[in-house]
Amino acid sequence: MKTLVVFLNEESVGKLEQDDSGLLRFTYGPEWLTRDNATPLSRMLPLTPETYEGKRARSFFAGILPEEGPRARIAEILGISERNDFAMLERIGGECAGAISLLPEGMPPPQVENRLRTLDEKDLEAIVHELPRRPLLAGEEGLRLSLAGAQNKLPVIVDGDSISLPLGNTPSTHIIKPEPDHFPGLAANEVFCMRLAGALGLNVPEVTIRTIGDKPCTIIARYDRIRSAGFGRTVRLHQEDFCQALGHPPEHKYQQEGGPLVRDCVALLREWSTTPVLDIRAFMDGLIFNMLIGNADAHGKNYSMIYRPGERRLAPFYDLVATIVWPELSARLAMNIGNGKNVNDVNPAHFRHMAEDAALGWPMVRERIETLSGKMIDMLEKGSLLRTAPASEITTRLSGLVMQRCRRMR
Repeated sequence: MKTLVVFLNEESVGKLEQDDSGLLRFTYGPEWLTRDNATPLSRMLPLTPETYEGKRARSFFAGILPEEGPRARIAEILGISERNDFAMLERIGGECAGAISLLPEGMPPPQVENRLRTLDEKDLEAIVHELPRRPLLAGEEGLRLSLAGAQNKLPVIVDGDSISLPLGNTPSTHIIKPEPDHFPGLAANEVFCMRLAGALGLNVPEVTIRTIGDKPCTIIARYDRIRSAGFGRTVRLHQEDFCQALGHPPEHKYQQEGGPLVRDCVALLREWSTTPVLDIRAFMDGLIFNMLIGNADAHGKNYSMIYRPGERRLAPFYDLVATIVWPELSARLAMNIGNGKNVNDVNPAHFRHMAEDAALGWPMVRERIETLSGKMIDMLEKGSLLRTAPASEITTRLSGLVMQRCRRMR
């Protein structure tokens, strides 16, 4: 039986084991269960002495890891099986999403460090060039970094114009995402959509664009990191995405592949959020916004819960991208809106059906559609957002497309 000790920040919470057949098993430690401030790792892993096996454990722990192409390349670099979640967590499960880290049994507990490697422009260019071949810089000494998702990205520390790599147990503060060659304009697209969401009042992290060498890169502040004034350091906040919270493995993030439905997400917030009324309304705003910008890829792993002492809340929105600007991408929705399956065909009738299915009041949903579409039209007509967004042919075209979608939805 192989064992990894699971930590929330510097506190040991339990053990993740892999038996001879490859099955994952997670058990909370008795010391953690007796603590007054103990928190569960996941909605699917309640605080009990029970051992959680198979899918129950894997949905959460596999959800920490990268997916698809980056996962396959990391496995090749590390010399492990692509399907071996345990081995990958053992090698890269240090600086993960949220406050989770995993260490081999017998190693000393993680201590908060402030070790970093400052990168000059030449270093940054080399890393951006290397990331497609070595996702998360897997295998580099001193780095144990993991982020979910299929796009190449890297956790970094940003201080003004300075960018550094976090070493050891040093928390990162931002995520840098170089633009893929096969999606020109993606960085400008994402920055435009994120800033539009923020201007409308949606909760989104700060996002900027920076050209490194000849590569546009999106730099996003991590919402699962906060600066502690009392300790003068960056503190990790625990989080889990909706697939983890609902017990879906990462390969089932799309509804058509068995992933979450809108009604499942609403039920999760209704049951699990400490302020469900506010979070359900905010989630509806996110769904409507994604539909108005033409984002067909808003799947279950693109919505998350963030945990602070005494509260569980809907996390800020991220990965807001108008996929409609690339006609070669599927228009099939990651989550249906009612019986609407195509991002270009959804209308208010589909939203009304969705509201009924999720036991939501249609007047509330209708009011949010009217308000958000009206505000977006006003902002885009004035052109104020284009003056602050990256200058790009794609953002000018996107502004026109989104305005047309808002008018049609109204």
